[in-house]
Amino acid sequence: MEERTTFRKHPEKSIERAIIQFTRKSPANRRKVDGGKYWEIPLIGFASGNDPLFSRYKKIIGKFHFTPREIFELTFGKKRRPEELSVISWVLPTSEDIRKSIRNETKYPSLLWSHARDFGEQFNVKLRNHVVSLLKKRGYRAVAPMNSSLWRRLRSPKVGLASNWSERHVAYTCGLGAFGLSDGLITAKGKAMRVGSVVTDLVLTSSEKPFPHHQANCLYYFNGTCQACADRCPAGAITEKGHDKEKCFEYSYGVVLRDKKTEYGVKITGCGLCQTKVPCEFEIPKLIQKEYFSKKQR
Repeated sequence: MEERTTFRKHPEKSIERAIIQFTRKSPANRRKVDGGKYWEIPLIGFASGNDPLFSRYKKIIGKFHFTPREIFELTFGKKRRPEELSVISWVLPTSEDIRKSIRNETKYPSLLWSHARDFGEQFNVKLRNHVVSLLKKRGYRAVAPMNSSLWRRLRSPKVGLASNWSERHVAYTCGLGAFGLSDGLITAKGKAMRVGSVVTDLVLTSSEKPFPHHQANCLYYFNGTCQACADRCPAGAITEKGHDKEKCFEYSYGVVLRDKKTEYGVKITGCGLCQTKVPCEFEIPKLIQKEYFSKKQR
């Protein structure tokens, strides 16, 4: 009874605590090779399902990109249509030892990074289901779009490879980060991370959007001094023009898969080099942090 009362009074804190506890305690967040953790303590944010950014993504990404309302009604139907929806988003920062393991790589992901991409994402799937189950027990409807059979990877004439629910864009809407030159989301815990989200008819207070624009956390867009992610990219997919998704996909799902196959006990795809050994690996670059802090003091 006390737990239910706390949830009703402070649902955001209760949800945040549940996500953190699951990340700390779940055996699924333990690596099979050495017992270490895939993910450190997550960041959690909230947004209104009516946030205008969700409608804007249809123009930025493609008409196919779901709004929270669309994925909710496709899942539950239009009966008992709620007036308001909320979105819960979280960032799972990659553990330090995994990040260290890939820093000296120049062509392929490390064993630990590859396991985090595979088994670590399996944990993220369980975490999405855990949040949905928690809300259901409290009497609310919820759906994790990435876990839904409705989720699709598509090709957009505007941005190339895309999907009908972008976890990174949802996290941006929830105030958890801003985009960099490589298209990675740079959060307070850096861009070496994974993201998850859930849509629910529980009304939640939206988190602050602390970043002045969508590329605010990237040193290249801040003052033009950094292209470390481009230097790290073995595919040449990152330049001053941004991120070439086609080149990245061809390398990550072509070259890496061809050369590494199942060397690490999993189907090896992806790369991750641009997320590590860069100033935004595990934090917002200090120069940008200093600028934010000085503006708040004015």
